Amino acid sequence: MKTIILIPARYASSRYPGKPLVMLTGRDGVPKSLIQRSWEAAKGVADVTSVYVCTDDERIKAAAEAFGAQVIMTAESCANGTERCADALQHLTEEADLYVNLQGDAPLTPAWFIEDLIREMKANPEVQMATPVLRCDAQTHANFVEDRLHGRVGGTTAVFDAQMNALYFSKEVIPYTGKRFAEGDTIPVFHHVGVYGYRATALKSYSSWPVGPLETWEGLEQLRFLENGMPIRCVEVDGRGRVFWELNNPVDVARIESVI
Repeated sequence: MKTIILIPARYASSRYPGKPLVMLTGRDGVPKSLIQRSWEAAKGVADVTSVYVCTDDERIKAAAEAFGAQVIMTAESCANGTERCADALQHLTEEADLYVNLQGDAPLTPAWFIEDLIREMKANPEVQMATPVLRCDAQTHANFVEDRLHGRVGGTTAVFDAQMNALYFSKEVIPYTGKRFAEGDTIPVFHHVGVYGYRATALKSYSSWPVGPLETWEGLEQLRFLENGMPIRCVEVDGRGRVFWELNNPVDVARIESVI
């Protein structure tokens, strides 16, 4: 299966302007931009044909090309990462069986998350779109609850049916439990990992659909698929003891720097 990873990145984030170019210093003392660390994560995935940074910003383009990335310039009108990936599809000179959207704010995404996603879609050709979910550990769940208590939008959570097809995604912590958990507890909350796998038909369909009320209220692009009746397969992945956080707010910089 030929697979291309697309990394959508925009400068004008409403929550964190300039986020792709924020410098993150790892424990080795080496500072690298968020977009570079996301690109390096993508390059570490096995059996991927190509990786592209997709942006409409010349500053991101220049930074990405400086560290060796291939860049596709996309329309300024793209409202989210999936729209940007769909737009990039029109400019690609190569075709693939599967397109993976690795959002540019998730440099801690382990390679096996994406490999598990690809494996699921390869085994089930009827699945048009899939996304990983990770059972929360106590610290991640506590971070999510703390963010909401302080009015911050942190990670996204997912609920799904017995066949692992998504029922809903939310920036609230769902399902509601009303409790804090200790390390070692089995927590019934799943973190939605910011990665999507699409077949070309799913991406092309997305661009033709209007924005629905759930996507508008939650600000979650994947809800457009559910609102238009396209199932999303959730693929449970194993963190293997690794912490997975996205960079959503400035407070997340320190969290990520503590583990990279």
